[in-house]
Amino acid sequence: MHRFANPARFLRLAKVILPWSNAVAALCLGAGLYFALLGSPADYQQGESVRIMYVHVPSAWMGMFCYVAMAVFSAMALIWKHPLADLLAKATAPVGAAFTFLCLLTGSLWGKPMWGTWWAWDARLTSMLILLFLYFGYMALVNAFDDPERGHKAAAILALVGAVNVPVIKWSVDWWNTLHQPASVVKMGGPAIDSSMLVPLLLMAVGFKAYWISILILRGRAEIAAQKVRIIRMAQIHAAAQGE
Repeated sequence: MHRFANPARFLRLAKVILPWSNAVAALCLGAGLYFALLGSPADYQQGESVRIMYVHVPSAWMGMFCYVAMAVFSAMALIWKHPLADLLAKATAPVGAAFTFLCLLTGSLWGKPMWGTWWAWDARLTSMLILLFLYFGYMALVNAFDDPERGHKAAAILALVGAVNVPVIKWSVDWWNTLHQPASVVKMGGPAIDSSMLVPLLLMAVGFKAYWISILILRGRAEIAAQKVRIIRMAQIHAAAQGE
């Protein structure tokens, strides 16, 4: 990973990847929504409301994936002092928070007709809400100090500590009696849902992943530019202070 620690090398690589990630995101999301709305059947129990699944489930996957990515970037920054890791972790946090919020919102819309309530203190719902708060805490902490390095370090520690919540979300349906059904896509013996539902679900998941890559590149570019501006300003302030 240190090969890409140089901002100039990262920017060159990002320039190559960005058009492809944009294209994959557009194609997969477009195809996924088409098959989700027109190609997949209504559920025999849930009716048309099952179509919320095609946004809800990939959003939940991405909420957890982005947090793991943020924790990995934070570990790289703390252990190996990777110069871009902190910036990429900071760039990932708002995207992960947005996916987590979308998961909770669509889950609430889906839960009302199915469970008869907008919200229940279900183990998976509660742990997913905690994940959203962890994202908010990270974003608040990384900007809470005048010294960016102190903010990044404190936020990185929070990201690593909060990572314990990810396996809780994943295995909550197995550890506790929850309203959510057990895993039906990633499980021993293969997926337990029909291909007419699995295909749009996976297309949406790939589209969301490609979207994250695009946003990560764009926000990473912005963070690198902002860091350059801070360095220039600090140099100007230092030069002015010496001149006095």
